[in-house]
Amino acid sequence: MVTLGVIAILSPCALRAQGMDGQSGMASAGAAAGAKPAILDGVTIEQKLGAQVPLDLHFVDETGRDVTLGQYFANRPIILNLVYYRCGMLCPEVLQGLTRSLENVTLGLGSDYDVLTVSFDPRDTPAASVEKKQMVLADLGRPEAASGWHFLTGTEPAIRALTQAVGFSYRWDEATQQFVHAAGIMVLTPEGRVSKYFYGIEFKPLDVRLGLVQASGDHIGTLVDTVLLFCCRYDATTGKYNWLVGRLLSIGGALTILGMGTLLYKLTRAPREGAA
Repeated sequence: MVTLGVIAILSPCALRAQGMDGQSGMASAGAAAGAKPAILDGVTIEQKLGAQVPLDLHFVDETGRDVTLGQYFANRPIILNLVYYRCGMLCPEVLQGLTRSLENVTLGLGSDYDVLTVSFDPRDTPAASVEKKQMVLADLGRPEAASGWHFLTGTEPAIRALTQAVGFSYRWDEATQQFVHAAGIMVLTPEGRVSKYFYGIEFKPLDVRLGLVQASGDHIGTLVDTVLLFCCRYDATTGKYNWLVGRLLSIGGALTILGMGTLLYKLTRAPREGAA
């Protein structure tokens, strides 16, 4: 398990309460321990790669139906997005960043993968889920994605069980009446195991696509994805894919040799064909 430094974005009033800069609205928990604001204590993302999400947990979807997490896991990987709907700053940014990324992920939302946006505030309601889903789908511009992007609310025990399973820690700040939490998304396998973590409020479409392809066990994607995954490696410490220079050079060298061989073949064939 890897515990990463957290970037938490707080409201200006929360920052002023901590004596911090209210202009930037950002506090880094990756700074030195002495500089870490007290408001970030207990706020982190602990990587639990391979951990099983409890599929028997009950939530309520945007239509008001009682559902279990297991209903969403079958043959497709899932992006898990943990937010709370009344958040006025960080959560909307995470949702917008995810939406912008999925606009450029050329996989089918609802056919190749699903998205679960789950509120970790037990006070949120299905009515809030409906409103948030309508806003997100309007930004995404894909009405057909409605069947693949689900917005859930739940009870405190169910929320805690889910967030603890994926290593997502947060805390309620009584002074500001808001949650302090980290920003990121998780990619889960069709069986409900944690496969990848991506951090921040912006997610590279290529990283998200490769994460989904790997989580699916290569059941989605193309030959190009296979080649890219051969040339890239997921770095758990950064939550990003990095290019493997050695493999890139190997592929480049193989293509060069293939190209030269093809050229030589054509050159040796040309006189014979002319003589005939």
